[in-house]
Amino acid sequence: MKALYTAEALATGEGRQGHVRTSEGALDLDLSAPKELGGSGLGANPEQLFAAGYAACFHSALLGVARSSKTRIEGSSVGARVSLGALDSGGYGLAVELEVAIPSVPHEQAQALAEAAHAVCPYSNATRGNIEVRVMVVDD
Repeated sequence: MKALYTAEALATGEGRQGHVRTSEGALDLDLSAPKELGGSGLGANPEQLFAAGYAACFHSALLGVARSSKTRIEGSSVGARVSLGALDSGGYGLAVELEVAIPSVPHEQAQALAEAAHAVCPYSNATRGNIEVRVMVVDD
């Protein structure tokens, strides 16, 4: 792979109870485990950061495939849910649900665009075959 851009972040402190900062300072957050995992829930957590990144990247891919197919889409959005769970084999794993809304096109066309975006999105390519990712087109 020829790198087009490289992001850098440093995590310090106590992991999920620590701090994360990107090299240029655009992201500078205290971290806290969610209440469901015994934390205070008062800071960001890795699953939230992953969900935000995946949603933004997938939306960009969606807009790109729409442009490539000369399809005008308006009011589109992508929501991401990232779940952390225990694996049967031991350890922990992630699962992702992506909700794609494209109110300006028929459902079938939105589904085709979402599938095309899933084929080119860097996050989708990185997770394919590694974690369960469900892509759903929703009408709202």
